[in-house]
Parts: sequence; structure tokens; C-alpha cells
Amino acid sequence: MIRVPFTVDEYVRWSDVDNAGIIFYGAYVRFFEMAETELFRKAGVPYSTVFDRFDVWLPRAHLHCDFMYPARLDDRLRVAVYFTHFGRSSIGINFDVLHLGAHHLAAAAHEVLVCVDRATEKTRPLPDGLRDSLQPFLLKQADVRTLLGLAAGGGI
Repeated sequence: MIRVPFTVDEYVRWSDVDNAGIIFYGAYVRFFEMAETELFRKAGVPYSTVFDRFDVWLPRAHLHCDFMYPARLDDRLRVAVYFTHFGRSSIGINFDVLHLGAHHLAAAAHEVLVCVDRATEKTRPLPDGLRDSLQPFLLKQADVRTLLGLAAGGGI
């Protein structure tokens, strides 16, 4: 079975842009959250049930984002989301945001989620059932970029 990243398409909305008409850097977090939420749903562990089912929280410990190409109001973006690693108590997740009109990588981000016990908020190992559900979306960045048709310079 060939693994592929999960993707969602979304338009840049009025609330996403600044006075210059370009997407505000913080607005990308909305795209990341939407893609992550839908990825968990696709994996069979929707956020509406995952916390009760495994008795954990998954707070973000790290977010890094590079911006490569400006997106403007009503531009259509495709967010490819995939896991890059599963640690003992952490999950690495990547977001590649493609500007569909210009055929360029608009932004690329990496987050680290940490698994903590809900009662104590102390780090704990990832539950096996959670890791097993997410495993099909574990990919290497280079493989994802190839699948998305991205050249080394970020264009399609």
C-alpha cells in the first residue's frame, strides 16, 4: 500500500489577510488546525472522542513555519498534512501548504505534539491504540513533496 498525505483545500478568507491583501502569517495556524483535525478524523480518532478514549491531552510544544510564496484573498490553498515521527511521548506533524493557482509551496510548517495525562498534565507514553491509528500517515517529507509534484525549488 502506498502511503499518501492527507489533504484539505481551503480558500484564503477576508479574516486571513492583512492591509496589504496578503495572508497574515498567524492565519496559517487556522489552516494547520483544520488539516490536523481532519487528519485525526480520517485516521479514526476524531478529536471529539480521542481525549476521552485515551485519557490524554495533546498540547503543542513546538511550531516552526517557513513562508515561501504570498497567498492573497480568495486564493485556493491545499494543505498536505502528515506525521514525521512518533516518539515515546511525542508526535511530529508536518504541513505543506500549496498555492494551487501559482503551483508553488506557499508555506511549510512542523509541529510537535506532546502526550500528557489529563489528570496530572505530566508527559506520558503515547497510547498504542493512538499510535496505531495514526501510523498510516507516517511519511518522509521528501516522499510527500514528490507525491505532491513539488520540484526542489518549491514549484509544481
